[in-house]
Amino acid sequence: MVVVSAAALAGCGGGGGGADSGQPPVAAGNGNPAADPAPPSPPSSPPAIPQSSTPNVQPIAINALPTRTRNMLTTSVTVCAPSTSDCATIDNVQVDTGSSGLRILASALPASLDLPAVAGAGGAAGAGTISGSCGVFGSGYTWGAVRTADVRMAGQIAAALPIQVIADPTLPAVPTDCANSGPPMMSPATLRVNGILGIGLFSTDCGSACTRNALPRWYYTCVSGGTCTPGSQPLTSQVGNPVADFAENNNGVIIELPAIPDAGAQSVTGQLIFGIGTQPNNTLGGATVIRTNTQTGRIVTSADGQTWPNSFIDSGSNGMFFATTLAQCGLWYCPPSGATLTATMTGADGAAITLSFPVGNAQTLLASTNNAFDNLAGPSNTMFDWGLPFFFGRRVYTAIEARATAAGDGPYYAF
Repeated sequence: MVVVSAAALAGCGGGGGGADSGQPPVAAGNGNPAADPAPPSPPSSPPAIPQSSTPNVQPIAINALPTRTRNMLTTSVTVCAPSTSDCATIDNVQVDTGSSGLRILASALPASLDLPAVAGAGGAAGAGTISGSCGVFGSGYTWGAVRTADVRMAGQIAAALPIQVIADPTLPAVPTDCANSGPPMMSPATLRVNGILGIGLFSTDCGSACTRNALPRWYYTCVSGGTCTPGSQPLTSQVGNPVADFAENNNGVIIELPAIPDAGAQSVTGQLIFGIGTQPNNTLGGATVIRTNTQTGRIVTSADGQTWPNSFIDSGSNGMFFATTLAQCGLWYCPPSGATLTATMTGADGAAITLSFPVGNAQTLLASTNNAFDNLAGPSNTMFDWGLPFFFGRRVYTAIEARATAAGDGPYYAF
C-alpha cells in the first residue's frame, strides 16, 4: 500500500491527491517474510472447490474524502465484540490487496465497544501483558494493540479475528525501531482513512517467521505502564486477513471496477467479491493467471529496458509507481499531453503478458474536482507498483496462499 499526497506536486503547482502502499518490512506494497513452501503445480483436473450460497458481494467506492486524498478505494466494515451483537460499522476503510490484516483507528471505534486484547507472547511474557503490532507501509507505519473481533462483510464473518487497533491508548509509547520506519499513520489526518482492510495474498501479516523469531518492526510484548519488547507471535494471534478466516468463500477476492475516462470521475462504485470459483459470480473464466513468489508475493515487470523483480498489483496504492523518463512534477509524472506506455508482467512460473496503460498529467488531474483516475502515476526506482489505476475496467483476482482454486493453489493474481 503506497499513498502519495497532492502536496507532493512541489515544483509543479496544483492541488490534492494521495497514494499509500503497504505491507511490512519485506518492502513497500505487499509481501510476507516467510510464507509456506511453494504450492504444487496446477492440477491436471480442477480440484473440487467448496461451493457456497452465502452473500459474497461487498460494495466498494472511490469518493471525496475529508483529506482530499484521491484514488482511495474504500468500503465499510462491521466489527463486533466476539460472539455478541455489540457491533460498530466503520466507514471509509481502505481496500488494500497489498497487505494482509484489518487495521482500525482506535478513534473510529466507539469507546463502549469492548474488543478483547491478545496477550503478549514470546517476549517478556507474564500477567497483564498485551500484544503490540507494528505495521510498516510504503507511506509510513501504524502502531497499535492486537485485539480480537468478529469481522462482518456481506454475508461473511471472520470470527474472533486478531486485528490491529491503531493508536490504542492502552499501549506504551511506539518502540524506537517501529517509529524509525517512516511517518506515523496514527490519526484520520495521517492515515487518510479510518482503517486498512488488508485482503492480500497471505493469510496473516507476517506468517511463520514471526512464530519462530522475535523480529523487530512486527510484534511486541508490552507491559502496561512499561515498555514493549519484540516477541514471537503464534499464527492464531497474528493480525489476520479476514477473507482467509471466513468459513466459506475464503480462497481469495475479486475487485471489479468500471472503466472511467482519462480525465477522471468524481466518484466510482464497484464490487468486492469474496471467493474464487465458489459461486457463479466469482468463476475465473478465461482470466490470465500470474503466479507470485510464494514467500514475498512478488512478480516481475519489465519496461523501457529495465526489469523490476520487486513488482506487485496493489489496490492500496493510489497511483502506478515505476521508473521512466517522463516529465515529473514533484512525486508524480506530468507528461504535457499524456502518454501511453507498455510493460510486461511475468509470473513465478514464467507466464508473461504485455499490457499498455495511460499516464496523465498529474498537475491537470489533481487540479480537477475528480477523485478517481486511471492514469495517475509517479516515480519509483525500486519497484513496479501496479496500483489502483490498473484496476479500472478490469476484474482483478487475488488468490490467497495455499488455498485451492480451479487454477491451482494461491498465491496468484488473475485478470
